[in-house]
Amino acid sequence: MVALAANLVIAVAKAVGGVLAGSPALLSEAAHSVADSLNEVFLLAALRRSRRPADTRHPFGYGKERFFWSLLAAVGIFVMGGCFSFFQGVEALRNGADETFSGYVVGLAVLGVALIAEGVSLMRALHQVRGQGGGLAGLRDPALRTVVAEDATAVLGVTLALIGMALHMVTGQVVWEASASLAIGVLLVYVAYRLGRDARDQLIGEAADPELSGRIRALLRAQPEIDSVEGLFTMKMGLDSTLVAARIDLVPGLDSERVEEVSERIKRSLAHTFPDADQIFLDVTDRPVGKAHESPAATGERGGA
Repeated sequence: MVALAANLVIAVAKAVGGVLAGSPALLSEAAHSVADSLNEVFLLAALRRSRRPADTRHPFGYGKERFFWSLLAAVGIFVMGGCFSFFQGVEALRNGADETFSGYVVGLAVLGVALIAEGVSLMRALHQVRGQGGGLAGLRDPALRTVVAEDATAVLGVTLALIGMALHMVTGQVVWEASASLAIGVLLVYVAYRLGRDARDQLIGEAADPELSGRIRALLRAQPEIDSVEGLFTMKMGLDSTLVAARIDLVPGLDSERVEEVSERIKRSLAHTFPDADQIFLDVTDRPVGKAHESPAATGERGGA
């Protein structure tokens, strides 16, 4: 919400200042802020829609809504921000830009205010990251990760625009401001690529981190009734939701009733130890180890407990 409010105000200020000053760098930053504002709306939709409970149509819930809307936000940064910045930079190099002294003053003032506002928004986002554990753990929420990336990019983009406009004013060479627009475009395209790649990986079914998978496998192997863990498959279903599917070989001699009791106890132990593992499936099998790497979806098997 802080980022949305800041971007809306800054977008209007940059657009008005860019038109009055005739500044390509300022207009590029205006497009950047418009893209960021639209992306905040996408992320707010993601937060709201991803909290919906599971239903018959979506039995695993709506947690991946966050990944989908984050992908749209990345596309928005690329199209609305990066491409427009490239256009402004190329146009300035081809046709030049006539700016008056008053135009420079207006542009630099707007960028100065924008730098302060973007910095405040970035500090607020980083504070939220620290509140969620800091580092990579604090950035596991794709919505928050996108906001942090946008705010950090905005601060760097405004700085580039300030430098380009100041050099244009001092030297009278529009190439400085055009270069700033092109640099902002490169920056936005890179950030959009990174965010889009992360969202894509999560949408198509990204596994849980290796450390968590290792702990789950260790817990399974520690069960006295499990002879071996033939396969372990995990997938992130949302911010706090992970699917766990394990193919296990039990010790010989257990009757069907005992197998059911053991399976339920193991699932309860997994759910208690790993709260994010809210979808747990155990496939009891005597499959040879050589075929253990085939996924349950690939084999089409329906067995298990």
